[in-house]
Amino acid sequence: MDLELLRHSCAHLMAAAVKRLYPEARFGIGPAIEDGFYYDIEADIKEEDLPRIEKAMKKIVERKEAFVREEWDKEKARQFFSQKKENYKLELIDDIEGDTVSIYRTGEFVDLCRGPHVQSAAEIKNFKLLAVSGAYWKGDEHNPQLTRIYGTAFASREELKQYLENREEAKKRDHRILGRTLDLFDIFHNEAGAGLVFYLAKGAVLRRLIEDWEIREHTRRGYEMVVSPHIMHRDLWQKSGHLDHYAEFMYPVKKENQEFILKPMNCPGHMLIYKSKLRSWRDLPLRIFELGTVYRYEKSGVLCGLLRVRGFTQDDAHIFCREEDLYPELEKVLDFVKDALHTFGFEEFEAELSTRPDDFIGERAMWDKAEDILEEVLKKSGIPYQINEGDGAFYGPKIDIKLRDALKRSWQCATVQLDYSLPERFDLNYHDKDGEKKRVIMLHRVILGSLERFIATLVEHYGGKFPLWLAPVQVSVVSITDEVIDYARFLKEALAAKGFRAELDVREERLQKKIREHELKKVPYIVIVGKKEKEQNLLSLRERGGLDLGQMSLEKCVELLTVKQEVRN
Repeated sequence: MDLELLRHSCAHLMAAAVKRLYPEARFGIGPAIEDGFYYDIEADIKEEDLPRIEKAMKKIVERKEAFVREEWDKEKARQFFSQKKENYKLELIDDIEGDTVSIYRTGEFVDLCRGPHVQSAAEIKNFKLLAVSGAYWKGDEHNPQLTRIYGTAFASREELKQYLENREEAKKRDHRILGRTLDLFDIFHNEAGAGLVFYLAKGAVLRRLIEDWEIREHTRRGYEMVVSPHIMHRDLWQKSGHLDHYAEFMYPVKKENQEFILKPMNCPGHMLIYKSKLRSWRDLPLRIFELGTVYRYEKSGVLCGLLRVRGFTQDDAHIFCREEDLYPELEKVLDFVKDALHTFGFEEFEAELSTRPDDFIGERAMWDKAEDILEEVLKKSGIPYQINEGDGAFYGPKIDIKLRDALKRSWQCATVQLDYSLPERFDLNYHDKDGEKKRVIMLHRVILGSLERFIATLVEHYGGKFPLWLAPVQVSVVSITDEVIDYARFLKEALAAKGFRAELDVREERLQKKIREHELKKVPYIVIVGKKEKEQNLLSLRERGGLDLGQMSLEKCVELLTVKQEVRN
């Protein structure tokens, strides 16, 4: 069965049940979404009311009530929904083109709906209402806030059960909770401001491991590393088009009768670096890379852990090239993405090709050309993709790569944008072999994307149980008694000297309590040191998850850990 059809029908089924329980309820929209559906409703409904609504839905299913489609002229529809005081439906009618609208009946419930739906409610058997939240009508904060009820539906009981189990597992993996539990990061909303991330010691280690990998890989692939200022003059952002197309997300700063802006993007800075000297065809392609921290004003309601913040760092690069360089450079970017995702443990991913938005700069013909090039490269890459109409950047179309984690959830990471527009605005040129001055072409790209979002993805993908090479603490050395503290300290220092991130735990606590605490911190290996180990110049090694690897020499332990921590490349 078509899941979108099933879920859209289930949203309608839920609305019918709500209307029977809450006669004064007024309805907005109820679309199917990736993992289920929602319906925006004007009614006082809380989370604890969901079982009651589910029960009413099941009664409609038991009665096998049909979904009956009718076509009304707009005037009839306006009169009907006006009598019912369904003001949101009246707005929707005005937004619909043509002289008629489609109507669906389920028993006595009548809804304005484009459909299609299943034939009968009897076909909707495996569903669950999940959550309640607030949502502004049409996403506009100046409009009334409605109650949004989320739910899901599947063709089989087994699929629904698996989804609900994954949902429970996702709660355990929530990076916002694990971030504190594992001492990775915090966000001090009241003291420092919302959406600003503080990396704690272990989180800083994790971030540095990712950054070191990024620098090593970019250098290996011919990128030049640069650093650009965090704040630049207003005129630069006017020239780039950001003030006209992105002003609501920017932080202005006024000093000495001048206005500066905290950079929301790294692109203008990299273009200035390109223009800092004359370029010839021999210099191209020029790949400029920066771990660039940017600042964007996101509304408080959309901030979410590390996934949506106001200050974040991107593995940002811009490739300046000739027309003949385009295809090989785009292919290299996608190969880089594949290698990166494989290295960090992600095997499944897909792409979206986002095309020209309504608000754009540049010439339509160049946009069409850029879109065709990106689609051709995607087809050749073998990466499955979909077209995302109208969601390109204001200066060029883009490919977005979305990875799937251990729970099959989709996360945004890499992006590559093909830009003919900004090189025109910034007059970016090179001298060709014949001495003729030509316009350079610009690729914008990130591989992991926002480091904050990528770290959140890693935390949830692994549930905090990072592979050895990524674990902030790789080995905890735990003493059993005070008389072995010196030997435990020697082992910790010996492991550190071999390059392992080791910590020492010599607290006066029971051994089992210490082990449990380090297991909760998800440390990959625990070295246990007691009187017997000290006397025999050995150690006892325990792997995360409780596997006892037994006694061994320090040399044997180092050999084992060395093999385990190899990065996948």
